[in-house]
Amino acid sequence: MWAYFEEVRRQAENNIPRRRVLAIDVGCHGWLVQRCRNVSDGKDMGTAGQASRGTLHPVGCVRLVGWVGPGYNGAVTRVSSSTIEPLVEELRPVPETEAAWAKFCALPHCLFLDSATVEPRRGRYSFLAADPFAMIRSRLDEPDALGRLAAALAAFAGTTIAGLPLFQGGAAGLFSYELGRQLEDLPGAAFDEFGVPVMAVGLFDVVVAWDHLANRAWIISQGFPETEPAARSRRAARRLAAFARLLKQDVDWPTSASPSALPPIDRTDLAPSHAVPGRDGLASDFTEDAYLRSIERVVDYIATGDVFQVNLAQRLICPARDDPVALYRRLRRANPAPFAGYFDLGDFQVASASPERFVQVRDGAVETRPIKGTRPRAEEPQQDEAVRRELCQSAKDRAENVMIVDLMRNDLGRVCRPGSVRVEDVCRLETYQFVHHLVSSVTGRLREGLGAIDLLRAAFPGGSITGAPKIRAMQIIAELEPVARGPYCGSLGYLGFDGAMDLSILIRTITAGRGWWQAPVGGGIVAESDPAREYAETWHKAEGLLRAMQSP
Repeated sequence: MWAYFEEVRRQAENNIPRRRVLAIDVGCHGWLVQRCRNVSDGKDMGTAGQASRGTLHPVGCVRLVGWVGPGYNGAVTRVSSSTIEPLVEELRPVPETEAAWAKFCALPHCLFLDSATVEPRRGRYSFLAADPFAMIRSRLDEPDALGRLAAALAAFAGTTIAGLPLFQGGAAGLFSYELGRQLEDLPGAAFDEFGVPVMAVGLFDVVVAWDHLANRAWIISQGFPETEPAARSRRAARRLAAFARLLKQDVDWPTSASPSALPPIDRTDLAPSHAVPGRDGLASDFTEDAYLRSIERVVDYIATGDVFQVNLAQRLICPARDDPVALYRRLRRANPAPFAGYFDLGDFQVASASPERFVQVRDGAVETRPIKGTRPRAEEPQQDEAVRRELCQSAKDRAENVMIVDLMRNDLGRVCRPGSVRVEDVCRLETYQFVHHLVSSVTGRLREGLGAIDLLRAAFPGGSITGAPKIRAMQIIAELEPVARGPYCGSLGYLGFDGAMDLSILIRTITAGRGWWQAPVGGGIVAESDPAREYAETWHKAEGLLRAMQSP
């Protein structure tokens, strides 16, 4: 697959006359570009090359036609093989989401985008997919992960059916925080002992989708990677039937499907960590005193004019106590959230109870929903109401939120139509299991010719988990936080074959792998920050995570 894209890139860089790609064969050993023909003289140019990358399941062959030219910029022109709509089967009765996930999580690279709290604006839809026909993984030292993703998506033109949930097949998975280092010249943290990929996404041709508001669910099957109409229709029908049968089976809860090829990390090989008093087996990369000093250092940077705000986090870590599937079951019950999710990368599993949307793209319309401002919930209703009022009236928290709103307006303005970027909500109160948050909403409309990947390049990672200005804040994060963030503060979600996108921000997230569970927690530091209060806030945010991690 990648030999094809590199050959196209080489043609562009060397101003070689445009070629027509006649065929790509896809099999279990990788992607092979078979023949290319020079459009200008009709001569057969032979085989472009072969490469094996990622995980490709034995799905037969696909013939794919596309045009490339000297102006190629890292993407392949999308060419529709037909106007075939995906096959759809409505599920009656509607399966319960967790029970359906139980039947999928033994499959390779299971992805569960789980609206564990049902609410019309934020938690209406859930999606379940597994067994992608390709996996795309990128390490930090492999350039332009988003360019590789754009090229892969451009090879498949899929239509969607109106009235169904938006994700009907496409690329979905993880975008780690360190992907930002491919987009900007930024330093790294001192330690990165786990080495989680900066991007790991599957190309999913079958999706189970729920509309919780309507209490309906469907299986949607695209038939990719086949693109010849008859072959694509046959594969779509075959795959839909297989997943429908699976949903009807009674299964016991399995363990995660993908045994890791990476050995467990010995405690002595971890970055320096410090036992947390009163928390059996739990450690942090900061002592309390060190975290307080780091907050003071951020405040000093603010005083000298370097930044207005920096998001500072501590990494909590403990030995894995049981299977990550069981871990996520506890997490979604202890801390339900509208942008929760589970993803099995193979060597790692991500279990998230995120309340925060990063960006959504729908028919060119963009929305981002940054969170800034947090209070722990009180047990008594009257006390909890007092906490809500205090948060809504807090000048410090509102200012912190508005700073990030302004940053996100600027990020969206880089790719949206002039005049289309608007602030729809400012400091709206949202309540979750353990905390209250202030949440804002910024919207826009993408400029003609730009899409979801362009928005990611402009806005990733989200401003709410970096600070403002973003680049300087990320430099300070790399200086003060000892370890790489990995999935934390990155994103989980999908980019559809039709150009739609919806991504969370991975806060309230546990990364399982190599014998450990990691759960970073942090908060925004501003000039008025009280270090002791900011440190306490990280533990309020960790409450649901710790309940899931420490109670098998």
